[in-house]
Amino acid sequence: MTELVIVALVVFAFAMVSRKLALSPVTAPMVFTAAGILLGVVGAQWFQLDLKSEVVSILVEATLVLVLFTDAVRIDLRALRKQIFLPLRLLGIGLPLTIALGAVAAWALFGELTFIEAALIAAILAPTDAALGQAVVSDKRLPVRIRQALNVESGLNDGIMVPVVTVFLAIAATETGAAAGQSWGLFAAQQIGFGIIFGALVGLLGGWLLSRASSAGFVDGIYRQLATIAIAVAAYASAGALGGNGFIAAFVAGLAFSEVARDHCEDVQDFTEDEGELLSSITFLVFGAVLAAPILTALTWQIALYVVLSLTVVRMVPVLLAMAWSGTRFETRLFIGWFGPRGLASILFALLVFDELSGSVADTVFSVAVWTILVSVFAHGATASPWTARLARRLSSAPASAPELKHVQEMPARRRF
Repeated sequence: MTELVIVALVVFAFAMVSRKLALSPVTAPMVFTAAGILLGVVGAQWFQLDLKSEVVSILVEATLVLVLFTDAVRIDLRALRKQIFLPLRLLGIGLPLTIALGAVAAWALFGELTFIEAALIAAILAPTDAALGQAVVSDKRLPVRIRQALNVESGLNDGIMVPVVTVFLAIAATETGAAAGQSWGLFAAQQIGFGIIFGALVGLLGGWLLSRASSAGFVDGIYRQLATIAIAVAAYASAGALGGNGFIAAFVAGLAFSEVARDHCEDVQDFTEDEGELLSSITFLVFGAVLAAPILTALTWQIALYVVLSLTVVRMVPVLLAMAWSGTRFETRLFIGWFGPRGLASILFALLVFDELSGSVADTVFSVAVWTILVSVFAHGATASPWTARLARRLSSAPASAPELKHVQEMPARRRF
């Protein structure tokens, strides 16, 4: 019960100053992560959940299921087709190059890793979480096309990376003997295949039934929102029960639901904004106390160098290449390249590695991932407001024909203000 009291007190304390902090470079993930470190095993030692605790797994998994489903729901694929130019470059060119460059860097720095294990590190750290840099997606002074590009990228790349991480983790587990006797190809095919099938079936059927029942006046009030969340949980659980990947299922269910029940997607956002923010905040508190705190003394020069490379060269060079000949300013490209913070998806992937792998390989992959996320939380959070304000001022004097100022339909961000 001590941990529960701490969670309640930290959430309450942050709420008391949240409006003031919203105007500063200090973000919620920064506060909750720092609080976790200070109260965790290397600080006051008041927050002592075990890394393999079922509470930790349930919290992080529930948060990611909610995030994956709602991220997929809030991205209107029909509207996106008309404004796909920048997001497609970031996801179709930038994301694969980021994985490739991150894998090469990890392979060169950590001699004990095979190339697949190095690629696993890169895949864990490829998803971005734009909500960690609040001003980037919320400051209305910044042209909507830039905010939209980062918003759509972070909304889709975590779901896209789930099957990639699944495949790399299956191969790595087979190589290290953690999954001896299993065919990684069969395991990966089962995970991805059942995840997609059950996600699509549950999302389409659930969305169609909800839409019909609502139109007939059978669904009232809060239960429309609860029914939608039930679809996400059903997709996750049904896929997992039959050997599929529940996270893939939750993401696919969100995409399918948005296609057949677009009129109800705003209800999902309204319901999940508060719940998602609470779960995310608690996750970052647990991340600081349980994941980050124990590895603070495990920093080597190789890990430190990879963290720097991952947040700069590994992310920014692929983005610069992806956005070449887009007509945008060089500073705009640097801005988009820098703001690829690592967040919730990477935290869950790091936990999966810790559970599935063993020995020095697991320790290395886990430590690199956690250190990168930790630095990202503070580096991207602290720089979001100043650089956003600077770029907004520069673009305010740009000609109306500038590519950054092209009109696009704005979609909801993960966290709205």
